[in-house]
Amino acid sequence: MERVTAKDLLEKDEPIVMVAAYDAPTAEILDDVADVVLVGDSIGDVRLGYEDTLPVTVEQSLSHTAAVVRGSESAMVVGDMPFASFGVSVEETAENAARYLKEAGAGAVKLETPVDGGVSVETVRRLTELGVPVMGHVGLTPQQVRREGYRVLGRDDDEADAVVRRARELEDAGVFSVVLEAVTEEVGASVTEAVDVPTIGIGAGREVDGQVLVIDDLIGMSENPPSFVKEYADVRGEIRDAVEEYADDVRSGGFPADEHVFGGGGDG
Repeated sequence: MERVTAKDLLEKDEPIVMVAAYDAPTAEILDDVADVVLVGDSIGDVRLGYEDTLPVTVEQSLSHTAAVVRGSESAMVVGDMPFASFGVSVEETAENAARYLKEAGAGAVKLETPVDGGVSVETVRRLTELGVPVMGHVGLTPQQVRREGYRVLGRDDDEADAVVRRARELEDAGVFSVVLEAVTEEVGASVTEAVDVPTIGIGAGREVDGQVLVIDDLIGMSENPPSFVKEYADVRGEIRDAVEEYADDVRSGGFPADEHVFGGGGDG
């Protein structure tokens, strides 16, 4: 089975489905449903217990990216390069990005590209010249949270123009898609109109070419999901109920029952 490629996404005539996930069993479940599985640096605050994404290391990210690759066959797997793994120098960025393809087996990398600095567009250009497929990311960039905080971008004209301009610059540098995070719906529409590559929104409204959510948010595992999330299940509640029932059975002697134990004897 061939995996979804950047070319496939560029030619896709229906909305792109992307889910952020972090392990092989989840990737296996998602594989024939999602077009793209993003191994987000959101693993930091979603799964690893950090306050934000900044402490995530390249080695952690590569390990989880490789796990998602092993658990999937058809979805495109995108490794989200963590804070300070890119932008320090072109050489270091290229070396780290190449590891996602060579060691983890990813189909592409994603780089956060703030509108007012951060990674150079020329760095993105160099990666694409080297043959590394790059997914851009504009709007709210969580790796800048200690500088910018969490907020919706594009509520004034100058900021809206800056988001559109950055997306155009990234397209010119060779990205195959752009993630738009926490921007007004109007900005999402403006960016989508301004670029020819697909736009994938997370809190960016309806006028984009696809959507991405974190798996823990959409299945109800997160305690306080963002306001733009629709929860499609209550897995957190189901797990709690199951563990409480198990605990009651253990304390009452109801588990293990006869069918859960091994008897003696036999002819061996």
